[in-house]
Amino acid sequence: MDGRMQRLKLRVPRVGPLWKAVLVFLAVAVAGQLLGIFFSRSMQAARPQPSLSFTSANSPELSLGSCQPQTHVMFLKTHKTASSTVLNMLYRFGEERGLRFALPLGYQFGYPLPFNAHRVKGYQGPHVMEYNIMGNHMRFNKVEVEKVMPADTFYFSILRDPVALAESSYAYYKVVAPAFKRAKGLADFASNPQRYYDPRLRNNHYARNLLWFDFGLDHNANFSERLVKKGEALVHRAFNLILLSEYFDESMVLLRHALCWPLDSVVSFSLNARKQDANKRKSDKGSGLTEGLRQKLREWNALDWHLYVAFNVTFWEKVRRFGKARMAMEVAKLRTRREFLARICLRDGGRPVEASRIRDKAIRPFQSGPVKILGYELQPGLDNATYQACLRMIRPEIQYKDLLDAHQFPRQIAIARGNPLRLNPQGRAEHKRTTVGQGVTYGMSLEPSRNTSLEEGKGPLR
Repeated sequence: MDGRMQRLKLRVPRVGPLWKAVLVFLAVAVAGQLLGIFFSRSMQAARPQPSLSFTSANSPELSLGSCQPQTHVMFLKTHKTASSTVLNMLYRFGEERGLRFALPLGYQFGYPLPFNAHRVKGYQGPHVMEYNIMGNHMRFNKVEVEKVMPADTFYFSILRDPVALAESSYAYYKVVAPAFKRAKGLADFASNPQRYYDPRLRNNHYARNLLWFDFGLDHNANFSERLVKKGEALVHRAFNLILLSEYFDESMVLLRHALCWPLDSVVSFSLNARKQDANKRKSDKGSGLTEGLRQKLREWNALDWHLYVAFNVTFWEKVRRFGKARMAMEVAKLRTRREFLARICLRDGGRPVEASRIRDKAIRPFQSGPVKILGYELQPGLDNATYQACLRMIRPEIQYKDLLDAHQFPRQIAIARGNPLRLNPQGRAEHKRTTVGQGVTYGMSLEPSRNTSLEEGKGPLR
């Protein structure tokens, strides 16, 4: 056996220098191809996704043609009506275009006192300075608002079914409204509101005709057909458009066409929503309100109810004139765009999460009272342009107001916080983006003080 192997070995030809060179070249070529394939696949996997493109007024696909976008807008931010989501749209539109906001000295314009022009930060007198957008909480006072906003301003607001509004108000304000605080629950309050309600006590306006109050009307007035007709007429004269929170998407379509804004300016994610108890979501019985109690709440909030009914009629008349088929197409387009942006921007399929899960202070919603306010987390790995666009869509109201304040009054903010801000060539405050765990925050803290007062416009009541 050993002899045969030896003879076989002797038969193998020797490899000369030339053949060695050829074999080395082939080995290197094969190895290079294998490494090239592996490297190409690795780079393809690591390559960032294309940047998210948000439409502008000039985008032909999602704009409204030749009309000019309205840039003088006043929004009466009513309570518990999805108004924080609407305000975010106004903030985004104005920030992206460098518009000037009429901002409050605190977080509200002296609410619950009637609005006064001197509550606007930097106000120097009627029309001394041009303001583009106004939208923080106030008790409406048209005469004073007109001292601030230009004559061609578009005025709009939003209403909600007073029964649903009462349920939400009770959840949010039961710790500050004496009428709610004294009741054992909303059902107990609804069964006999007069037992708990004293019109002389501060913050009890949250417990009766809150919409009527926000519009600057007397929410404790005795109901009469003449009174409600007069109130409806006043609102009709003062506002170009009244939206309905129950038909939010249809409302956004009407608003978009009234303002001639691009689609992305009215696409939104729901903000400032509260976490609801699972048992209460299953049925109306879980809320403790029978149909009889709901009817009692309508009677207790009769001024709000008739206002809501009246503008429900005008709303659907506007939809009819717009065209029902056209409206259905526009709503479908808006919802498709929202779903697309949610897939790009938001974690967990766009489901809101509790604030305790959000490590980034720039997007963590402020918690007021016993209600848990939900927020969102952004997808990791977004490029900077996409990150900034998505961040604007989910930034909570308080942090957004602080950021706009820093843009318009950078030196005042820096002095107040003892933290000099760096200004860019346009004179706007720059905020350093720093990574914190998986989240992103800003070098300057925008989180409100935990001692924020809930009185006279100093606090973040929604």
